Amino acid sequence: MDLDLVFLGTSASVPTPARAPAALLIRRGGERLLVDCAEGTQRQLMRSVVGLPELEQVFLTHFHADHTLGLPGMLKTFSLRQRELPLTIYGPPGLRELYRSLDRLIGRLSYPVDLEELRPGDALERQGYRILAIPVHHGVSALGYALVEDGRPGAFDPAGADALGIPFGPERGQLQHGESVTLADGRVVTPGEVLGKPRPGRRVVITGDTAPVETVRVLAEGADVLVHEATFSEEERDRAVDTLHSTARQAAEVARDAGVRLLALTHVSPRYFGSDLAAEAREVFATTVVPRDFDVIEVPFPERGEPTLVKRGARPDRARPSDLPDAAA
Repeated sequence: MDLDLVFLGTSASVPTPARAPAALLIRRGGERLLVDCAEGTQRQLMRSVVGLPELEQVFLTHFHADHTLGLPGMLKTFSLRQRELPLTIYGPPGLRELYRSLDRLIGRLSYPVDLEELRPGDALERQGYRILAIPVHHGVSALGYALVEDGRPGAFDPAGADALGIPFGPERGQLQHGESVTLADGRVVTPGEVLGKPRPGRRVVITGDTAPVETVRVLAEGADVLVHEATFSEEERDRAVDTLHSTARQAAEVARDAGVRLLALTHVSPRYFGSDLAAEAREVFATTVVPRDFDVIEVPFPERGEPTLVKRGARPDRARPSDLPDAAA
């Protein structure tokens, strides 16, 4: 099953000509999960190859304006399209109060909106994966999120199946799904006889805004991708401490200590080029990228390769040179 991350907004606090504020779309098979919804998110979607999908789930990391201002407009657009499909918004405690405060902006909608307040440690079980609410450290009610896939059976051994006389057909499929089969001669073959060691699913961790914190390191252990904020460089480490944000180097230290496969830095302040933050982080953790808006990170299963940054992967005109005045990272 395909899994990727579409970076719709990668700026910190304010939009720039090159970067919109925070928004990230997780695509897993046919599912679309939006994490944060800053100013202009629906337009970013419309400018991308994704379009504005009938989102069923939105996850807010916290309620600062640069992570939520796009929500009222998007909800209203859905209603103007006569949407009927329910929408669930998840967020930390305070979500219901926030929504009540937006009621005069949003007005009546054509579809139901469910509000689910999550606390650190909560888990949302889904088909084949779960979403974990991660405790972070930002001085306000805030969460990170981890998408954690279920484990998978080991690789199927065709030669071993041939040697056991397992016919081509549904029996092989049953074994690959972990079910024993009875052959025509009465022999029972168990999955362990034709499958290798169980394989883990994929793990993607998204911090939202946070100072470096041990809980993120623990829950990102062995993750395929860690999306970590990097609002500041080391030159302004004191300011990062004061505002409970992270520097690029600090994010890289978390990635290194957690043993992740790829670190993606986001929430980039307008005072920096992405390449500057990338260089700082790579001194500590080499496999670091700084996505720009409309970049995509593809997350294959480990046996199929490493997570890969596809520059402008969500832009219809990705083959054209960028007209955005930001340095590549």
